[in-house]
Amino acid sequence: MKVTVSRKAHFNAAHRLYRKDWSFEKNDEIFGKCNNPNFHGHNYELIVSVTGDIDKETGYVIDMKVLKDLIKKEVEDAFDHKNLNVEVLEFKDLNPTAENIAVVIYNKLKLQLSTHLDLEITLFETPRNFVTYSGK
Repeated sequence: MKVTVSRKAHFNAAHRLYRKDWSFEKNDEIFGKCNNPNFHGHNYELIVSVTGDIDKETGYVIDMKVLKDLIKKEVEDAFDHKNLNVEVLEFKDLNPTAENIAVVIYNKLKLQLSTHLDLEITLFETPRNFVTYSGK
């Protein structure tokens, strides 16, 4: 029987949405105020959901302490109070849109999970704007 367990997390980060190969005018047209050369920030809310069979010995899909520690190491420590464009290697050449951030988080966490577990990332950039990614 498959069960999904989820953990919420939070991080604050700054970013700028732009493409280096576009003019300022084109970036401004596409990304608007998110193209601010001085960056802007968000209070990101993250939901990490792991789906799998319940282990007969432990009763867990995944130990929530393990999931908590994994999120802290791979996401919170890596992204919290950082300028994503400048300080986070994954975004050196990748526009840090909510979509791309969710995919990066998924890839970082998926590498650390047992292969029999499914993963889904839900990232809230604002209370009304969020993206979901499950590796598909």
